[in-house]
Amino acid sequence: MKAKTREMAAEHALTAREAAVKAAKAKEEADVTAREAAAVVLRLFDNDAELVSELLGVPAEELEREAKPVTAARAKEIIESLRARAERPRTTRIRKPRADAADAASSTSGAPAPVATADNSRADAA
Repeated sequence: MKAKTREMAAEHALTAREAAVKAAKAKEEADVTAREAAAVVLRLFDNDAELVSELLGVPAEELEREAKPVTAARAKEIIESLRARAERPRTTRIRKPRADAADAASSTSGAPAPVATADNSRADAA
């Protein structure tokens, strides 16, 4: 019984240690990604830390501190990869119509529905 308890405790300690190492590695990777993202967004907004701070809801000092260790070359590399991704055409999947969506679509015409305006006149929903 005592040997089994020791064995289980050792396994538990080893598992916990492995989990802690894995979590520390994931945290470091996330920290690097966050620093790079801060550097990229600041660079894209011409280093206007106040504007980016307002947009993201993060203190400007924190953004600048996070971005500082990222090299300009690395920031440019990330920006180029984002631009390449943005220029890539997106593939669209053809969706099969669901039964309830098909029924709803057949009950409406192809013309836009009229919309009531503030003065209760009618306007097209285009």
